[in-house]
Amino acid sequence: MAASTGANVEIFPGQRLGGPHDRLKLEPSLSDEVIASINDHLEKHGLKAVNFGITRIPKEEKAARPVFEFAKKLGLYGVTTESLEAVDTLEKLSQEYDLKVCFHNHPKPTKLWNPDTIWRAIDGRHANLGYCADIGHWATSGLEPLEVIKKVAPRIRAFHMKDRASVERWTHDRPCGTGIIDLVSILDEVRQHGFAGNVSVEYEHNWETNLPEVAQCVGYLRAYSKIRT
Repeated sequence: MAASTGANVEIFPGQRLGGPHDRLKLEPSLSDEVIASINDHLEKHGLKAVNFGITRIPKEEKAARPVFEFAKKLGLYGVTTESLEAVDTLEKLSQEYDLKVCFHNHPKPTKLWNPDTIWRAIDGRHANLGYCADIGHWATSGLEPLEVIKKVAPRIRAFHMKDRASVERWTHDRPCGTGIIDLVSILDEVRQHGFAGNVSVEYEHNWETNLPEVAQCVGYLRAYSKIRT
């Protein structure tokens, strides 16, 4: 399905593999043989896996290390997490494995809804630490996404890109460019700060039939990229 839209994929913990692996699910404990099979399957369809998350990562280095080993074997850009309490360990391992750690925000009243919370934790730390900016969740929390981006753009490492009909209340996702979030200005802002991460289309609406809408979002983002190249 992802290949049909021209997109890559962000994989997540517990995602069922299916096919020859039946009920196996994505997790760091998968064997090297299964991981190689996943990489082969992605290559067969012209895809790359870009991030792994949202995943919990322990504070203890020994327990956290398998997540980074797993991500490296899959050739990922980074891991997406909300484990801000593990920031010391994450900073160390992000440098060792040369992977980005992208802190994700869910809506109010979750612990990372306020972007200042993440900023205070990563300010002055290694550049591999940053945000996975879920702009739709900021909108649900009553925050204007563009204004948030203007404050934290230098540390944006990835997006969960959404468009919405309101910045004052929850509304369902809609195809990029059909809502009120200023996606072009958001992308322009992070580009000024050298953004080179990934943009995930996390489309949480019309779950069973949203492939055309996801494809529309991918087309919107690719058109933006062409215009700005």
